[in-house]
Amino acid sequence: MGTGLRARDVGLVCGSLPAGPLNSIADVPGVHVGHRTLNHGDIRTGVTAIVPHGGNLYREKPVAAVHVLNGFGKSAGLVQVEELGAIETPILLTNTLSVGACCTALVRHAIEHNPDIGRETATVNPVVFECNDGYLNDIQALAVTEADARAALAEASAYVDVGAVGAGCGMSTFGFKGGIGTTSRRIDLDDRSYHFGVLVLSNFGRPGDLRLPDGRTVAPAIAQPDAKAAEKGSIIIVAATDIPLSDRQLKRIIRRSGVGLARLGSFWGHGSGDIALGFTTANIIGHDEGAALVEQRLLNENRIDILFEAMADTTQEAVLDALVAAGSMTGRDGHHRPGLTDALKNLPTTRS
Repeated sequence: MGTGLRARDVGLVCGSLPAGPLNSIADVPGVHVGHRTLNHGDIRTGVTAIVPHGGNLYREKPVAAVHVLNGFGKSAGLVQVEELGAIETPILLTNTLSVGACCTALVRHAIEHNPDIGRETATVNPVVFECNDGYLNDIQALAVTEADARAALAEASAYVDVGAVGAGCGMSTFGFKGGIGTTSRRIDLDDRSYHFGVLVLSNFGRPGDLRLPDGRTVAPAIAQPDAKAAEKGSIIIVAATDIPLSDRQLKRIIRRSGVGLARLGSFWGHGSGDIALGFTTANIIGHDEGAALVEQRLLNENRIDILFEAMADTTQEAVLDALVAAGSMTGRDGHHRPGLTDALKNLPTTRS
């Protein structure tokens, strides 16, 4: 399944900042990603897990922020992230009707490692994001189970597969096959190298609206039944870094994901759920911290523009990464999404 290619393999590079060695969100030390892909019969769906660090996330909570560009979505856990500025579970991505199963899996996973949850200490806030894969997937089958979510968590590693995998199996983007994409940037600050990485679950955009980095537009060769429909769908953008940031700074940064989406040709329409979450592994909130005052390092705000730039570039390139890697797919009731790479072969080499 998929092309085996990534965006840079076909010349789709966004911005001038250098990529990390893996060119993925896993360039941030400690960040791992796992997938569980369900592809059989009319089922085209799955789960993707993003694990911010290898420790106990409930006890050692990464500082985090969330930003909603357009809120036509059914994600879970956003209210507490907005209020407290931290995450305390891995992040799961799945289809719209499988949020509940993934939430329960995260709760059980947290209780296994923290038996005091809900008894001697606070409850846990599972973070689950979704996109609607119902065009290619029989979403009413409720195929994703708690076991699938646990399998994605168990598979998490520094190798990040992309395209029609995990939660991205049945997703569509600009009328093409969409899915999971990722990229990263190396950021040098005070004679030390850090990394900023993004992973997207891409399922948005109208056919014909897609713009490449050089300004050319590209549309599916085969007319789509929804070609004249309003922009709808969703994109979930997860950003990670090892640069010390506050939740306020993270929110400022992840807002710039909208710049990357606009470059691609999207205006995040009424029916689209476009949500970004960012976290840093450099500032950790201890669940059992006893001190009244705690210290955290912060980025000098005068240097934050480079992260604004990285956010815009990585969002744009991660979507292209998903499109290039996904290939084509036929799913439920014969519904078909072509692959972007086929359209690129017939595209003029210069902008008309």
